[in-house]
Amino acid sequence: MTEILSPVGVPEGTVTAVRVADHPAWPVLKEAVETIRPWQAKDGSVDLLAEDAPSAATVRHEVDRAIAAIEELAPLLPHNAAYHQALTADLRRWAENGFGVPDFLDSLLAFQPAQQRADGLQHLVVFPMYTQNGNPNRNFEAVVLRMVWPDWLAELERTRYDNALFCGITFEDFTAGYDTNSAVLFPETIAVREAPERFTWGGIFCDREAARFRRVSEAAVATLGIDLPPDIRDMLADQDRCQQAFVLWDMVHDRTHSHGDLPFDPFMIKQRQPFWMYGLEELRCDLTAFKEAVKLEAEGCPQARDVQYAVIFDRMFRFPVTGDRVRNYDGLGGQLLFAYLHQHDVVRWTDNTLHIDWERAPKVTNQLCGEIEKLYRDGIDRPKLVHWFAAYDLVSTYLAPHPGSVWAKGPDALNLDQPPRKLVDDVLPDEFPLSMFYEALAKKLREVIASTKGITAGSDVLAAA
Repeated sequence: MTEILSPVGVPEGTVTAVRVADHPAWPVLKEAVETIRPWQAKDGSVDLLAEDAPSAATVRHEVDRAIAAIEELAPLLPHNAAYHQALTADLRRWAENGFGVPDFLDSLLAFQPAQQRADGLQHLVVFPMYTQNGNPNRNFEAVVLRMVWPDWLAELERTRYDNALFCGITFEDFTAGYDTNSAVLFPETIAVREAPERFTWGGIFCDREAARFRRVSEAAVATLGIDLPPDIRDMLADQDRCQQAFVLWDMVHDRTHSHGDLPFDPFMIKQRQPFWMYGLEELRCDLTAFKEAVKLEAEGCPQARDVQYAVIFDRMFRFPVTGDRVRNYDGLGGQLLFAYLHQHDVVRWTDNTLHIDWERAPKVTNQLCGEIEKLYRDGIDRPKLVHWFAAYDLVSTYLAPHPGSVWAKGPDALNLDQPPRKLVDDVLPDEFPLSMFYEALAKKLREVIASTKGITAGSDVLAAA
């Protein structure tokens, strides 16, 4: 993708079409970061007194190499000048303070990609951070990425789905923390002395999501014998088309967390609750994106029908069989969607073949969205524990709870003298186990799903299908 000239929010004449990842300084920066990462503890510090620890001079040498490489790359990205200046200052301060717990608040505040949403615009990002669904430790990561902000998406955001913080992005290259299943770049993962008053951006790598979706969907289709309509088959063969579907899905999903009849603000306020509550919240956001896609399709939006396919396939075929079974709330949401569609005769597993009623799928999927929305709307009049049980009843209507579940036995089986947060301890790690269908599918797709670790648009995405 070649960068457009003079994008909105970027001064004219400051954009280069040179790929940052092709510059000789980029592999130097990567090597320096990869050298530092194994020395870091979980909190990002380097214990110079530990056995086999490097000397302070050795660590400082690698930090200096990283700083020099950033300064060499910075002229390619003048729109990031303030960030790169703050970044090198944060790196120097980390070294001068003896490589303790990193504090990169100054550079985080200087990095404002949502103010420069221009299709194809590159960013060079270096932070001590953990990567969701990837590395849980706050190691340094270096990433070169591009913004995905085509005119049609910008117009939808401006006129219909206001989301000033959302950044669709793709990978150019990355260090080891992103050679994982992580597909997000979120500011809350970065090591800082204090959390900012508010976060001003959030990035989702639509190229990884699309490539992973294509590979797993192709394998699921072959395994289950699904007869695909021509437009779905064409979509699965087209990486760029899938990326467009995911960036629209992500934008609507992201804003939905703070829109609708919310009995609580699910992610802005820290609270401990059963994992099916988070599963319903994520599914609600996905189904809202689906519902909006149905409306957009009727209005002639070419990406809208693809969003519907992406939601159904990713939710039904990848989410339930990805990750472990410990409080897997995304997996739970996928199980619920499949069970709902199955029990309403939209999907049928007959003669070892999965049949999908493509005409009825939109209506019935929107119907499930309506049930979750009603749960939320009614929730404002309920105490927290009563709301949790109402949500449990909704899920258990379609998914069988574990036979040993205390929650499945109802309120009389729980010690209600305890506060609700304590009753979360009575939730089983796998409160709603996989069905026999999904147990078999998980075995069939295990290697394919494992092969999507670190996948990008540049990968041979159908190699394992």
